[in-house]
Amino acid sequence: AWEALCANHDRISGWVKDGLTVVKIGDLLARQGVVVPQRTLHRYCAQRTEYRGRGGTVPVVDGEPGVECQIDFARMGMVFDAVTGRRRVVHALIFTAVYSRHMFVWLTFSQTLQAVIDGCEAAWRFFGGVFKVLIPDNMTAIVAQADSVNPRFTIGWLEYAQSRGFATDPARVAHPQDKPRVERMVQYVRNNFFAGEDFADLADAQARAEIWCADKAGQRIHGTTCARPAVVFAEQEATRLLAGPPSPYAVPVYAEVKVHRDYHVQIAKALYSIPEQYRGQTLSVRADGELVKMYHRGQLVKTHPRQP
Repeated sequence: AWEALCANHDRISGWVKDGLTVVKIGDLLARQGVVVPQRTLHRYCAQRTEYRGRGGTVPVVDGEPGVECQIDFARMGMVFDAVTGRRRVVHALIFTAVYSRHMFVWLTFSQTLQAVIDGCEAAWRFFGGVFKVLIPDNMTAIVAQADSVNPRFTIGWLEYAQSRGFATDPARVAHPQDKPRVERMVQYVRNNFFAGEDFADLADAQARAEIWCADKAGQRIHGTTCARPAVVFAEQEATRLLAGPPSPYAVPVYAEVKVHRDYHVQIAKALYSIPEQYRGQTLSVRADGELVKMYHRGQLVKTHPRQP
């Protein structure tokens, strides 16, 4: 095994300089037919390359099974965007079950409310249900005004959380220790899944991410729990989740619009009439798949069927 590693020294050294972990280097070598014990590979990297081991973390008491799930955005790298025809920065929305450490990764080019909700919907399908409490940081798509005791959520997120039946308990500003489970997974996802890979486009990356979550991350022996996250999740958490969504969630359009001189407002490239006394006023609008509702100072003043 040692001689096989010596024969691949240049590649191993290059991967170490790129910041890849020993586990990831072992995976890349195995794809090329070089299968060696992980302990031997670790010893080789420590003795023959610039690799330096990483320190541990402080254990934190877990909650009840099926209750808490921590989420966080993390920058991964560049992936080809089939829509624009160029490479763009892709972010991973990482979901980590606090009790079992089972995880799901959703890749996206943006961090909008639509992207966060799309990631949540995909996560509930992956887990087979909804966690009772979601713990994010103070991302603007979720939290309109941060507060350690009484944060104010965006209208879009509040409606979504109520429709799915979970509570949101955001971490304090600049306190990553409030969600340590997912914070630790950021480095793992970046080094073990994304680094060293060549994805055709975002769809290819997402498909491979879901396979990696189920087969690689879910079946590894976790260093703290000394168990396989997917196995612990299936045995102790899966049956305690809230029921999965019966249908996909359509994210409404929220906007502030000004009434034009002809008593119309434009919403999502469609025109809607409004009583003449509101000419020149600014209205708050909520448009879902069926209705457009217009409010003035919190009072509903007009509804319309949603136009294409």
